[in-house]
Amino acid sequence: MSNSESKPAPGTAEQMINAGWYTELSPMWPGQGLTLKMKEVLYKSRSDFQDVCVFESESMGTVLLLDGVIQCTDRDEFSYQEMIAHIPMCSLERPAKKVLVVGGGDGGVLRELARYPHVEEIHMAEIDKMVPEVSKRFFPEMAVGFSDPRVTLHICDGIKFVEDAPADSYDLIVVDSSDPVGPAEVLFEKPFFEALHRAVRPGGIVCTQAESLWLHLDIIKALATMCSQVFVGGSVSYATTTIPTYPSGQIGMMVCAKASSAQPGGGEAGGAEGAGAPLDPRTPRQPEPGALPALGVGELQYYSHEVHTAAFALPVFAKKALAGCLTFQ
Repeated sequence: MSNSESKPAPGTAEQMINAGWYTELSPMWPGQGLTLKMKEVLYKSRSDFQDVCVFESESMGTVLLLDGVIQCTDRDEFSYQEMIAHIPMCSLERPAKKVLVVGGGDGGVLRELARYPHVEEIHMAEIDKMVPEVSKRFFPEMAVGFSDPRVTLHICDGIKFVEDAPADSYDLIVVDSSDPVGPAEVLFEKPFFEALHRAVRPGGIVCTQAESLWLHLDIIKALATMCSQVFVGGSVSYATTTIPTYPSGQIGMMVCAKASSAQPGGGEAGGAEGAGAPLDPRTPRQPEPGALPALGVGELQYYSHEVHTAAFALPVFAKKALAGCLTFQ
């Protein structure tokens, strides 16, 4: 092979890496790509499920890639981890005691859930054992959640774990998945959400990663419509957070509350909104969590009750597109 033939094609991610830059390219955001200047590739391997890469960037600190897609960076990870954990936790009418995380192998959501002293059990179902291993090595400030004695890590198929869980097992289930391509695709399908609905208790919440308003409105609309069919008598809401290294700088979460006793399929008394009223997650009900000195976890950096309520305010174009799909607008 000649030297010209062995060189990476112009404009490809391989060429950018060789030039000291990484560009995140995906059919999920066609025609654009976030580019970060690299200092050093720290780790690169192939697990049983995906490519796993860690590099040190000039502007965002250490970066984790799964199948070439940015999962987290040192600088901005808290804006996602705090919001996907604390919005549902603080929305619950009674404090959560038993919580499940599906995915989230970097440990960031575990760290945030560990802030709550009333939580008795935290389970994680993560399919790829390499992700927690890599996170513990390169992202110790996130992976510290694995050190909490209340945490049990299950390396398994998350869907099967949820399907096998006893009915009404969890106060909260957080699905911290990657985009709906590859191994995470099934985490956006109706059978999985039906299993989630069965596994969460009446009045409990399922909160899932739900993509970007700027790029994936069709996916969000389809997901919200499907969730409304599953969480009958409950509520379906969409909240947002800003994060510089996710495509378009914004990502959302679907917050689905299971019906309580006075609603179809429920099993406990109605809440503060009145008997039988679906839970409105726009109202925080639990105190903001504090630092966790035992694990070296500091004060919150993004989430507050004020930010909580504001996260559900949608821009006009999104409100119009999602009209009829969400419980509260």
